[in-house]
Amino acid sequence: MDYNTLLDVVSDLGYHLAMCGAETYRIEESVTRIMASYGIESEVFAIPNCLIVSISTSNGKPMTRMRRIGQHGNDLDGVERYSNLSRRICAEKPDPKIAVKWLNEMETNLARYSFPIFLLGNFIGSLGFCLLFGGSFVDSICSGMCGIIVGLVSRLMDRLKVNPFFSTIASAFLMAFAAYGMGSAGIANNTDTVVIGALMLLVPGLLITNAMRDIIFGDTNSGVNRIVQVFLVAAAIALGTGAAWNLANASFGISLNPDPITYPYTMQILAAMLSCFGFSLIFNIHGHGIGLCILGGGLSWAVYIAALHFGSNDIMAYFIAAIICAAYAETMARIRKCPAISYLVTSIFPLIPGAGVYYTTNHLVRGDMQSFSAQGIHTVAIAGAIAVGILMVSTLVHLWAVWRTHRK
Repeated sequence: MDYNTLLDVVSDLGYHLAMCGAETYRIEESVTRIMASYGIESEVFAIPNCLIVSISTSNGKPMTRMRRIGQHGNDLDGVERYSNLSRRICAEKPDPKIAVKWLNEMETNLARYSFPIFLLGNFIGSLGFCLLFGGSFVDSICSGMCGIIVGLVSRLMDRLKVNPFFSTIASAFLMAFAAYGMGSAGIANNTDTVVIGALMLLVPGLLITNAMRDIIFGDTNSGVNRIVQVFLVAAAIALGTGAAWNLANASFGISLNPDPITYPYTMQILAAMLSCFGFSLIFNIHGHGIGLCILGGGLSWAVYIAALHFGSNDIMAYFIAAIICAAYAETMARIRKCPAISYLVTSIFPLIPGAGVYYTTNHLVRGDMQSFSAQGIHTVAIAGAIAVGILMVSTLVHLWAVWRTHRK
């Protein structure tokens, strides 16, 4: 057995899964299964910024590989393809050099959207969320333009290798200042909905989802690490939008916004589906997966509306919608034999309280501490309800999988 080559294959595969945004347990499980298929016991340790793989050869000699993992991406198609490759290696058990060839071919043939398509995803995602939160059609166009600003700034900061915290501050500041400028010029009617629509692009949906799934699978260190990153991103969004509000108010003033428009339920569901289509492009989802993600986003918002209609308060409605959304993602994953995160992270986006984050920050900037406290507690309660809903479904699915394994 060529242990060196096999170790290189599994460590490179785990590295690529991590860089695409895979959960910690998926990285460790993929590496462990490949080594087990060759009859080799292994110890795998993964955290968001490091992967270590250790084995013992047939003569008892220990061997270890360690890979430093950089800033993660949002390539869900890559997560799906590398996961499928790990299953193929487990099933066919090729010579390690053949596995290296497969991995190299995978890296070469990965499908990625061009930069203009990425910007189009930013535009559509912002536009859809602006409509969902009650903006007019003109407001939604303005929000889409602000979404393009977010995409341009984020890509520039990535090229300059700027840390994510400052990149988020810069994106939030420039986007929000442009939105307030459109409002002052009389182009946008409701600048709050314009900012909220584009702000959803900066909400770390993949980090939130991975943190919850890591914790449920026992990877507490990784889960806590990701949660800390989520709070840092939220703080960066607050700093950026707050600084933009203060500068805009001092420069040209900010007028009062009209009440958001309450669209018919069908319009809201279509807006949710449109926003999920935009995020499917941002997360590099291809093929039939795009349609299923769009359907999942519409389903999650439809369930939320239905729960409100039948008398639930909004916290309970978010909880019920999160359960249905998570169950949908797990079901689609098993039908298509691919990771559930590809459907969950996009379908859950309409439920993420981006508006709550914005209004909480806005109250703080204006010095309205009573409204800040009330809005902040309510936003945290919504996020908690969504997290509990996802964790409940993930736990039940995990228990079912364990039961099936023991039964076999």
